[in-house]
Amino acid sequence: MAEILAENLSEKEVMGSDGASMGTLYNVTMDIKTGSLRDLIVDPGDRSVDAEFDRDEHGNFLVPVSRVQAVKDTIVVSR
Repeated sequence: MAEILAENLSEKEVMGSDGASMGTLYNVTMDIKTGSLRDLIVDPGDRSVDAEFDRDEHGNFLVPVSRVQAVKDTIVVSR
């Protein structure tokens, strides 16, 4: 995957591979020991989204980085 600056990901729309909008990217978590990215934190906003992903204490989705399929105008994750 090509390099992408984190500032270019801020508030980018996240969509499932089925075309359904999941929300906007809020943040990204990483493993401090290895430096590898771990999860995308996706804010669903007011959307009623049925997703198989875990949620944090604020109701945001925790999407494993390994599920990212594409990053362009939107971030597409496999569902």
